[in-house]
Parts: sequence; C-alpha cells; structure tokens
Amino acid sequence: MDRQVIERAVAAVAGTRATVRLDGARVGVVLDATGLDPETRAAMEADVSRAAREAGADEVRVVVTAERPQRALIAVASGKGGVGKSTLSANLAIALARAGRRVGLVDADIYGPSQPRLMAGEGTRPEAIDKKLIPVATPHGVPLLSMGQLVEPGRALAWRGPMTAGALGQLVDAEWGAADTLIVDLPPGTGDVQLTMVQKHRPVGAVIVSTPQDLALIDAWRAIDLFDKAGVPIIGLVENMAGYVCPHCGEASDPFGNGGAEAKAQALGIPFLGRVPLTLAIRTASDAGVPPAAGNGAEADPFMSIAAKVGDWLARN
Repeated sequence: MDRQVIERAVAAVAGTRATVRLDGARVGVVLDATGLDPETRAAMEADVSRAAREAGADEVRVVVTAERPQRALIAVASGKGGVGKSTLSANLAIALARAGRRVGLVDADIYGPSQPRLMAGEGTRPEAIDKKLIPVATPHGVPLLSMGQLVEPGRALAWRGPMTAGALGQLVDAEWGAADTLIVDLPPGTGDVQLTMVQKHRPVGAVIVSTPQDLALIDAWRAIDLFDKAGVPIIGLVENMAGYVCPHCGEASDPFGNGGAEAKAQALGIPFLGRVPLTLAIRTASDAGVPPAAGNGAEADPFMSIAAKVGDWLARN
C-alpha cells in the first residue's frame, strides 16, 4: 500500500477532517464529524472507506469522532397555560434563525404538544440513529422534536414524573448536529419538566411569557421565582395578547389589560422584551403552520424585535 496515495484519496472526499493511519495491512481513518448532521456524517464515512479501498487498501476501519457542541438552551416558560408561550417559542426560534443562529426547537410540553402544528411538522415521525433521535426538518429552517411527533394524534399521555423526565432527556439530548441554540418550549407551571430542565439540562437563560392580566402576572412571577432559585438568569418578560385592533372598524381595545407585564418587569428588575398584539392574522397563520416570523409582514415585527434582544443577551453572556 502507498500511504500517500491513500491519504490523497481520503483527503479528496473529507479534506482536513480525516487523518490516515497505517497498522500493518490495515488502514485506519480518524474522521472528525464535529458539526455534521447524521446523514452527512454517514455519507462521508462511506465515501472515505470507499476512497481508501479504491486507492489500494485491503482493510479499512473508519473511526468517527466529534466534539460535543456548546449549545445555548433557552427556556420559554409561563406560569399558566393559554398565554401564547408556544406561539412565542416558534416565532422566536424562526426569528433567531433568520438572524443567523443555528437554531433547534424542543417542544417540551409533554402533555400538550403544539409545535408540530405551529411549525408544519405534523405527520412526520423522527428517526433514531445510535439510540438518538434525529430532529425533523421543518419548512422554516428550524429542526423540531416534539412528543407530538412520537404519539398518535389526540392520544392522552398519563405519565408520572420519571417518564416525563426521560422524555425530556430524549428530546434535548438528540442529534442536533450543528445547532448552537435550542429553544425549549416548556409546559405551563412549575412542575416535573421544569425541575428536570433546570437540574439536568441547565438553560443559559429563560424567557417568561404572560398576558397583561393580573392573574397571569401572578403566575408568571412564580415561574420567574423558580428560575431565580435555580440560578437560571431571566432574559426577560414578554407581554402577549397586548391589545386588539378590530379588523373591521380599526378600533383598539385591551381585553386583557395593557402594560401590566412591562410594569411587572420593572418592579422585579428584569428586562422587558416587548409586546405581541392579539390579532386574527397571528392566530390564523399559526394554525396554518406558518408562524408570522417566517414572513416580512407587520405581524413579524414584534417577534423579530424580541429575537434581536434575546440575540443581544446571548452575545453578552
């Protein structure tokens, strides 16, 4: 065997990612797969083996290595349900991806997953390689994993704490490839999933979502308190459903109040990230699997502004 011939053949398909080693009649190739998705990694491994054999190697062993990427996990949480947390999560993920980050979306709402509908990922079941789930690609450039992709539609999950913790681990520790940021859409409240998240998976920060309503803000304070006690920084508070403009007469109203979340953020000394209005356009787009942040209309602006502030926070921390 000619070592240089084999090295050139391997380098032609893997570049500097591959290092050739000779052990008697055996050719060993160490392949650095850091940042590659599973399909690309498998294809490169096969190409390297074939190139080495075509260059004269009788026996080829390819060892694949990869550094575990440093990912920023951002928890999106709320003290109660129905405040638009999942809609904010989907749009935040898309907006951050549009700003240049490599983003993945984890739907950690084990009992009430909604991200497959929001992200147009329904009907596609994730595969697994080496016991790791492979996130499902979405039309919006953000890969997704959700329990909604793993169970039959409409089926209720009656799981106790340890099972939900295991499910969360499978979603977060999946094969996310080159993703540098994971948006984790948590269930409402301060239960088992939240505790597992802060104890085992350690978000770099949390975004809290609330309506301006006093009752929602009381529950939002509980969510903030949970992260504070766990030492997870609060990136900021988002006020959702902040005002409604009638599409027929143009009259503005505030069915949930106005400014409550901003006032609460100021009182607690945490950043206020922005408001998202209550509009029919956001609701219909979300139900259709086309989150507003994927487009360029006026409905995208609040989400892009919030994402810019979250991106600035990540750059500083």
